[in-house]
Amino acid sequence: MVGRIRRWQRRHWGDRSKAERVELYSLLTWCCTVWFIMGCWVLLPMHGGLAHRPVAMVLGALLALVAIGQCVLATGLTRTVLDHYLGRAELPAGAQRAPAVLLGLALVLITTLAGLDAATPMLVRFAIAGCLLPFALLYGLTVPVGVFLRRSATFTVLLAAAVGLADHDGFGLVATVGITVFQGIFALLAGRCGAWTLAVLWEAERAREVEARLAVAEERLRFGRDLHDVLGRNLSVISLKSELAVQLARRGRPEAVEQMIEVQRIAQESQREVRAVVRGYREADLGVELAGAQGVLAAAGIDCEVRAEPTGLPAGVQSALGWVVREATTNVLRHGDAGRCTLCLRVLEGSVVLTVENDGQAGNPDGGGGSGLAGLRERLAAVGGTLEAGAVTGGRFRVVAEVPLKQEVSDVTS
Repeated sequence: MVGRIRRWQRRHWGDRSKAERVELYSLLTWCCTVWFIMGCWVLLPMHGGLAHRPVAMVLGALLALVAIGQCVLATGLTRTVLDHYLGRAELPAGAQRAPAVLLGLALVLITTLAGLDAATPMLVRFAIAGCLLPFALLYGLTVPVGVFLRRSATFTVLLAAAVGLADHDGFGLVATVGITVFQGIFALLAGRCGAWTLAVLWEAERAREVEARLAVAEERLRFGRDLHDVLGRNLSVISLKSELAVQLARRGRPEAVEQMIEVQRIAQESQREVRAVVRGYREADLGVELAGAQGVLAAAGIDCEVRAEPTGLPAGVQSALGWVVREATTNVLRHGDAGRCTLCLRVLEGSVVLTVENDGQAGNPDGGGGSGLAGLRERLAAVGGTLEAGAVTGGRFRVVAEVPLKQEVSDVTS
């Protein structure tokens, strides 16, 4: 699991799915937020918020080191905690121990500064909020919301009492409660809501993969039903006539030969029917494939536009181009993050050109199983065609299949 996560982190942005991109963006946002809040609310205000006394400078320097340690530790644990929330890995034992220790040390230093009157009230309150965020952001992903809220309330009361006893400031007591509550709610919303959104997005991604597998299974069932319809009756007839021929042969009746001739005829007819079923299965109809691609992509939330309809194309050409449409559509569904896909068919100077283009990086078609580009090139080569596929300008992915026409066909109108 750890090795898979590390490989996931090293992948290029263009090779990631939509869910992976959103997850990486969320991780970077959380980490940057922790550093930004710590820098703006703790480190920078120290320049003018500390008293010009040695003890204040020492305590301030220690607080800065602890704050930076909190940020470093939170950055390293964000991925681990998120994987635990999404159910991909168990949370290591004691993962929250170090962040809790650093938080406690930071609060002791802040309380000491407040008690010695070595820092301004504003620095004390902002330092509390800044040091709370790294711990609260991660802790909110490891416990239920109700537990987080109850423990946050208890923590707020204890912290406000400690700071209030240290600086004896009534207004500061109210400010401490307010900023602690605010930071807890902010951490819960920023972390928990973002992680919940990621969980929903990953669930949708898994649903798309299941839908693709179900489509393949449905096609296999259809093929199996067709074979059963073709062979079921004929095999039953062959079995009965063979049994009848055996009985006649044992009695020395000449009708046994006629029955075996009939068996031979039915077997040959079955062979022809099976070949017709297999041929229909292997030879994709271009018009059907274009309509099917538009329906499947639309169901997946991808805006699909078909700019042309085939007319008068030879059966072999339609079959080869139909497989290009099928494979390119599958590639968009499984490997891309497209929001729009365009299929265009044109007849130009004695050749027919099919272009399938989408606005997402569709990944490596050969890496997802099936026939892939190699299989498509073999099918197109059988009719003298060529295939080109790859990324183009504007972050788009394009597949272009061109097949020469040996006879005149009707022009294609959009």
